[in-house]
Amino acid sequence: MSDDMAAIFRDELRDLLESLERGLLDLKSRPTDMGLVNQVFRDLHTVKGSGAMFGFTDLAAFIHEFETVFDRVRAGVIPIGPEILRLALAAKDEIPGLVEGDADPDGRRAAILSALQDIMARSPASDVAGSEEGAPATAHAAADVPVDQAARHPSRLRFRLSGAAFAMGARPEIVLDELRGLGAAHIAVDLSDVPALDRLDVEACALVWSMDMPAEITAAQLEDVFLFVDADWTLDAAQVDHSDAAHADEPEAAASLPDRAAQPAPASVAAPAAAVLPNEARVAAPVAPRDARAEAAGATVRVPADRLDSLMDAVGELVILEARLTQLARESRDPALMATAEQITRLAAGLRDATMTMRMVPMRSLVGRFRRLVMDLSDKLGKPVEFSVIGEDTELDKTVIEKLADPLVHILRNAIDHGMETEDERATSGKARGGLIELSAEHAGAEVLIRVRDDGRGMDPARIRAKAVAQGLISADAVLTESQVYALVFEPGFSTAETVTELSGRGVGMDVVRRTIESLRGSLEIDSKLGHGTTVTLRLPLTLAIIEGLLIEVAGERYTLPMPSVQEIVELPPEKAQPKRTGDFLDIRGRFVPFLRLRALFDCAGEPGAEQNVVIVMSGENRVGLVVDRIVGTNQTVIKQMSKLHSAVRAVSGATILGDGSVALILDVAHLVGMGRTQVDLQSAPQSAARELAA
Repeated sequence: MSDDMAAIFRDELRDLLESLERGLLDLKSRPTDMGLVNQVFRDLHTVKGSGAMFGFTDLAAFIHEFETVFDRVRAGVIPIGPEILRLALAAKDEIPGLVEGDADPDGRRAAILSALQDIMARSPASDVAGSEEGAPATAHAAADVPVDQAARHPSRLRFRLSGAAFAMGARPEIVLDELRGLGAAHIAVDLSDVPALDRLDVEACALVWSMDMPAEITAAQLEDVFLFVDADWTLDAAQVDHSDAAHADEPEAAASLPDRAAQPAPASVAAPAAAVLPNEARVAAPVAPRDARAEAAGATVRVPADRLDSLMDAVGELVILEARLTQLARESRDPALMATAEQITRLAAGLRDATMTMRMVPMRSLVGRFRRLVMDLSDKLGKPVEFSVIGEDTELDKTVIEKLADPLVHILRNAIDHGMETEDERATSGKARGGLIELSAEHAGAEVLIRVRDDGRGMDPARIRAKAVAQGLISADAVLTESQVYALVFEPGFSTAETVTELSGRGVGMDVVRRTIESLRGSLEIDSKLGHGTTVTLRLPLTLAIIEGLLIEVAGERYTLPMPSVQEIVELPPEKAQPKRTGDFLDIRGRFVPFLRLRALFDCAGEPGAEQNVVIVMSGENRVGLVVDRIVGTNQTVIKQMSKLHSAVRAVSGATILGDGSVALILDVAHLVGMGRTQVDLQSAPQSAARELAA
């Protein structure tokens, strides 16, 4: 198999495994949902078929038992229970290793298969399924129907692979093996349509097969067989006369078909023909449209992430050059050049938006692994937990999504291990025996707010403070607000756990969370109520690449504010021109808004002009005003990351290159809003404020 084909298979497999795990986790709460059961069965069938087509015979054989169990679940023979779901998830975890050819030294796979076979042995269909030596595990249909139905006459199935079947990789022998597994008998092949050698189309299939199928075979079972082949087929429900001359040469025809072990059909071939079993004889089942998932897959193109990154870099450079061209056009006042610059500006903006949209990924892509994590930890710790997700369609930049997984894993793990009480503890405190963890995501201006909320025991500020003092993180007489006390849990080495376990207690997890979120230009907040639970809020930028910016000027230097964070711009009232020794506030339509003087914050020399503006910015639910000397205008801002030497400058999140080639710093609105909430007296302590800027 070529490297390209292997990459395609692995990409397809990754999507299928995500869908499979999602279906299995959903079945835990909805075990009677046959739609979910059918989805899981289809995913298994597709993985097995793809594996067989690409030569992963061990994978196909391993999944066969897995698939057979869910076939019996579909038939109502085996009920969905915790044991089946546990084994199914364990089997799903083994699939990547089978693809990579990893060994199984501890015998996990053999143990899983043995457990699955035990489940089938305990099912009502087990005796019949094993009664015929060498019969495939799926040959149990006759045991699932009443005797009077089984005694009915068989139906005659005829099928022909349509289109350029062989060009698409179709393998008729695999289809025939699956039909044998359903009980097909008296298989014959019709060669009458095979053309002369000089007119033979090597990409098409000219053979027509016919066979007897048991009367109880359903349309859904035949659709599964033809799931990966584009075929025209008919089913005659009338009685079959086996003395028919059409069967006179059947031994020779059947002998020409290889007798192989049951294998799935290839996954690269088209979707199945939808069948309706008619009462009258020989009614063809037309080829139906593909299902919604197939349509969605066909409407998308898989692109390597590094190509998107290269495209984003190119768009960024284009935006910078567009700004330079616009400035040159304004300076030249050439009408033709100005018109061209305006057209390029519109095209660059459209290309920017299209590229940004391609990079956006829904939170749903992360939710599957979190559901599995919560389920596994809940079982391991003996703490029943219900996990709910709100806003899983909320989209973030792919870079943010990629780096968000580990922080959320740490937060969820702490919520269950530290935050959630045991069943008895919850019952004693009057709570439901099962806990609740809620993961939510929503857009808020230029940010995405991701919250992890639990209804556990909550955080004890006094205990956190005592631990911090004992570990030398703060002095015993330090004056801290409650939010500052909660923030101590993000300090390196801090932990309130009495003992170190394999899950937590070493004081490294939450430090990793903070460093990762800050590297994404985000921030963290903790809100907790003792005895009622904790909420951890992550504030993250929508994108790390290009934003619309408001260009401002302070003491001759230009800075950029993200436009989605800007609410409005007002003039600074004359009576507010001189700083006070207490906090400064503006009355904005009856609401008091604190404001910061950026000149004082940046410790700038000189005096401001007579007229100053206040830019009202918002982060989350909080607002603050920023006093600036001048509003320059708006521009497309290509975010450039600061060097490691400037990583401690908290009020600056990055930099951008302007049209004249100069550099403008991008201000961190979330940090400035946080400073506004503390009402820092910048006038009385400008050096202290400058140090806080760099803190």
